[in-house]
Amino acid sequence: MSIRTALQNRLERIENNEKGFTLIELLVVVIIIGILAAIAVPVFLGQQGQAQDSAAVSDLATAKVAYVSSLVENPAGDATAEELAALGFPEGVTVATAGREFCLERTSANNNRLFIVDSGTEGPRFDAAGCP
Repeated sequence: MSIRTALQNRLERIENNEKGFTLIELLVVVIIIGILAAIAVPVFLGQQGQAQDSAAVSDLATAKVAYVSSLVENPAGDATAEELAALGFPEGVTVATAGREFCLERTSANNNRLFIVDSGTEGPRFDAAGCP
């Protein structure tokens, strides 16, 4: 057997045996996927918390419109829960202070953050102390 034949046989065996990925290549891919997942999961959880806060703020804005509408219909400010619900008052919002100087509260599912809106402000805001 000549050297040329031996090298040709060796080359054929090498070409026939390379049908898949090596273990190192697979480990590198798994490590890269793990790193990307470690970065993506906290970012996703942060976005979920921001969405829950936005939902609470949106509910308060809707509640303020409904409450002011009830004050227009009933200036005494003693609307029942059913009357407020008919005007679009969302569930989960509580009336902490009633009447013309009202204050509404809503707790977000994101770390129980408390948002308020009252008759003197333009829109909902975060306030850990709640309504005065």
